[in-house]
Amino acid sequence: MSIYLNKDSKIIVQGITGGMGSKHTTLMLQAGSNIVGGVNARKAGTTVTLDDTELPVFGTVEEAMKETGADVSVAFVPPAFTKAACLEAIDAGIGLLVVITEGVPVQDTAEVWSYLKSEANKAGTRMIGPNCPGIITPEESLAGITPHTIAGKGPIGLVSKSGTLTYQMMYELKDFGFSTAIGIGGDPIVGTTHIDALEAFEADPETQAIVMIGEIGGDAEERAAAYIKDHVTKPVVGYVAGFTAPEGKTMGHAGAIVSGSAGTAAAKKEALEAVGVKVGKTPSETAALMREIMQSL
Repeated sequence: MSIYLNKDSKIIVQGITGGMGSKHTTLMLQAGSNIVGGVNARKAGTTVTLDDTELPVFGTVEEAMKETGADVSVAFVPPAFTKAACLEAIDAGIGLLVVITEGVPVQDTAEVWSYLKSEANKAGTRMIGPNCPGIITPEESLAGITPHTIAGKGPIGLVSKSGTLTYQMMYELKDFGFSTAIGIGGDPIVGTTHIDALEAFEADPETQAIVMIGEIGGDAEERAAAYIKDHVTKPVVGYVAGFTAPEGKTMGHAGAIVSGSAGTAAAKKEALEAVGVKVGKTPSETAALMREIMQSL
């Protein structure tokens, strides 16, 4: 089992002919993903050959879905065009939209988020991202840029704000493996939250334990803690990036803004530990906490 993505997922790539799109489509194919085509309005009707696979290029997401049966789209689109690409995919009724692009204006993401929550989203499209590594169900499918060789299939679910920390955690726990690892992105507004992923992992019978990686700024981790208290029965370990961040300074990720005690790593750690989540001070310590739990199950 997995959440949101599996071996049967049929994936199209918006921006497949661009540098990043073609590079990562090749890597997704090597991960075993079922890539069925791409979208580029200017190159509709052509094909692109990646990793010895010839893929059709369509003019619109709607056309691509009609011709291929695609239910997942991965967007490698420049920031200025990302909003339009997202709205197009939602209007076409794609099931899962994974937006890798970083630097998307927050106003644009807010408008897409609002559209996702409105009646216009008739198909109930789920968006992951933007500014994220996407999602991987090891040995089945990759929709995004996570290196597929880090870890194999296993019983741990992972949800993370940080791409690099996703990779590190997968590497540290590769001897156990993962059901699904999802990078939700570090922007102030994202399509899928920690809570969404926690809910899905809780419902997935193959996921036995969950790692949740957050970072300073905002209150997403505190809200996730409240959700865990009321709804999650599986063991959860956490890590909050930014324990050594200087107070009052805005760090790299757009979401990492700290005001007063709210949003600090210490405050988030306290909120999580109050509901029984073990929180590591470093990624390696967090992995060790999860290792103890897995060995006791």
